[in-house]
Amino acid sequence: MSPSLVVFGAAFPDWLFCIAGGVLATTAIHVVLGRYAVRERIAPLALSYPALAGLLAMLLWLAVFHP
Repeated sequence: MSPSLVVFGAAFPDWLFCIAGGVLATTAIHVVLGRYAVRERIAPLALSYPALAGLLAMLLWLAVFHP
């Protein structure tokens, strides 16, 4: 059995929810960093944000779905 969640009768893999959560958390961090003008310190953004999204997705998986 693959780890999955049933939503409205369809089975979705748990990593799909973790990626969505990581992207949403990264978006929230982006807004907060923009508000405090700290965004320039984490340049290049094209590398920083995907790495942050991946890290947050993996941490979410560890916190919620890891046995």
